[in-house]
Amino acid sequence: MTRAIIALALTAALGAAPALASPIDGTYTANTLAANDDLSTGLVSLGFSFNFFGTNYTDTYVNNNGNITFAAPLATFTPFGLTTALSNPILAPFFGDVWTFGNASLVTYEAKASGVGGRPTFGVEWPHVNYYADNSGSKQNTFEMLVVNRDDINAGDADVYFNYGSMQWETGDASSGSGGLGGSCAAAGFSNGSGDPGTYFEIAGSHVCGALIDGGADQLVSASNDGVPGQFLFTVRNGVITDTPEPASMTLLAGALVALGRLRRRRA
Repeated sequence: MTRAIIALALTAALGAAPALASPIDGTYTANTLAANDDLSTGLVSLGFSFNFFGTNYTDTYVNNNGNITFAAPLATFTPFGLTTALSNPILAPFFGDVWTFGNASLVTYEAKASGVGGRPTFGVEWPHVNYYADNSGSKQNTFEMLVVNRDDINAGDADVYFNYGSMQWETGDASSGSGGLGGSCAAAGFSNGSGDPGTYFEIAGSHVCGALIDGGADQLVSASNDGVPGQFLFTVRNGVITDTPEPASMTLLAGALVALGRLRRRRA
């Protein structure tokens, strides 16, 4: 086994984040972003300091269209590539044109002193939200984002969860879509806004019409990078996110951990 694989295995084993047993928590509901089109909250407190690629944030903007940002609110409804220079750090569990009028549920958010694993947690919920501008609820998406403070490891560290229920639409009618499908389709991932290599990530299927929705090749309801269907977990340590493998890479990592255990036993 190479030193690089051993180092990767140790990184995964030490300070690991817990995989949530169920992908949707659904309890971060103390505050509501009223029904709107392309609006955002003002700055809201995370409840802790979050080191995201070397910058510490204590506040964020919750944006209706499936993301939070740190430099300014984001009204953009047609998803752009997260791999470009954005000048606005972003965490985007599902960047698409959310419409919270009609019979759609509202976007909610809350900072809990005791959330995931009893740790301070900031959560945002997008339950049963419509696409622009459908009032009928013919297609709806349910997803959430949790940012869990991990200053038990290092100051500013966090675990970020993207959790998904049923995802039935991928675009709004103002993004060249029709009936919630086609056009400029949704993306999911993160970026520190610089566009520099290693500072951004898009989940497989982003911008690919038909991929992320239920029944798609990369359907979010069952996709995962931590073994829990419908869940992506990104551990932020010393400001850096390094665990962005696709499921096949997770299998390789599991093998590395087993091999590391055998190596330790032989040395013992």
